[in-house]
Amino acid sequence: MTDVHVKWLGRVPYEPTWRAMQSFTDERGPDTRDELWLLEHDPVYTLGMNADPTHVLDAGDIPVVQIDRGGQVTYHGPGQLVVYPLIDVRRLGLGVRGLVTALERAVIDLAAVHGIVAECRANAPGVYVQGAKLASVGLRVRRGGSYHGLALNVAMDLAPFGRINPCGYAGLAMTQLATLGGPKSVQEAGEALAPLLLARLAAASTTSPA
Repeated sequence: MTDVHVKWLGRVPYEPTWRAMQSFTDERGPDTRDELWLLEHDPVYTLGMNADPTHVLDAGDIPVVQIDRGGQVTYHGPGQLVVYPLIDVRRLGLGVRGLVTALERAVIDLAAVHGIVAECRANAPGVYVQGAKLASVGLRVRRGGSYHGLALNVAMDLAPFGRINPCGYAGLAMTQLATLGGPKSVQEAGEALAPLLLARLAAASTTSPA
């Protein structure tokens, strides 16, 4: 997958970025080039379409936004790498499960470069290190195009996760690359992760059914 436009957006507010993803997906045609957006968000809690709001225990001054992805509640904030794959999954012959797996495996590949043993779980999307969650995945596919995506903890304040049940799991421990001996810069992590993810997507698109 060489014909993907990788864009570094820096630190951006959540809602305008979400709306931009929706617009991109609604307006894309069969020849629209796929894009990979890498960024950080200002502090925000996001709730999936069917999320239970009681999993937000104490939002305090952090905004809570109900959005159109799957999954429960998560936190985004500075020091977390967010990756939005705006991919024509039909064109690639890639199912939702294949896209989730590619995202997870790319994080596992990045962790391995730094000697970190990470894993995914069949019944709980995301990437884990010794039981603590390193990355979360939540997607939406509309008109054959994917948006939302991956949140990878790099070097952030993890305390806001303690004010929710992350992904609907009470007491779920969170971890991050900087603590584990990985990159301490979101941009560094993004520059390393992007080619790994593109390689995983390319491999998945040749093996997944349309």
